[in-house]
Amino acid sequence: MSKPKHPRMLADTEAQAIMHNIRISPRKLNLVAGLIRNQPASSAVATLTFSKRRIAQQVKKVLESAIANAENNHQLDVDRLVVSRAEVGKSVVMRRFHARGRGRSAQIEKWFSHIKIVVAERSQELPESVVSAGATGEAT
Repeated sequence: MSKPKHPRMLADTEAQAIMHNIRISPRKLNLVAGLIRNQPASSAVATLTFSKRRIAQQVKKVLESAIANAENNHQLDVDRLVVSRAEVGKSVVMRRFHARGRGRSAQIEKWFSHIKIVVAERSQELPESVVSAGATGEAT
């Protein structure tokens, strides 16, 4: 006998990717995660590609993994994916010391982070009449 199957925590239209123990502080990682929240997946990949932050390339790998999971494991349409959540959490902290004068020392903390990116398939595209009316400023 085996254990019962773990229930799926996400909706049927969602897929996720997680990266643990990234060597950057959660505050810095959250700045990059904020750039891609609620963006279409293709736009988020482009934003991370041209970002000047060092960590953006690792976040891009996680995002591409979430997109691949959506396409291959859950048969979602890649063109309709949106980054619904980008959650950042604290991981371990390495504590080092810095030698100071007169035999004293100071503590250095090297923070690690986790990131979880969830992509969801949009329910529907907006009809062309709504898009064109919104561009011209007319009320419908």
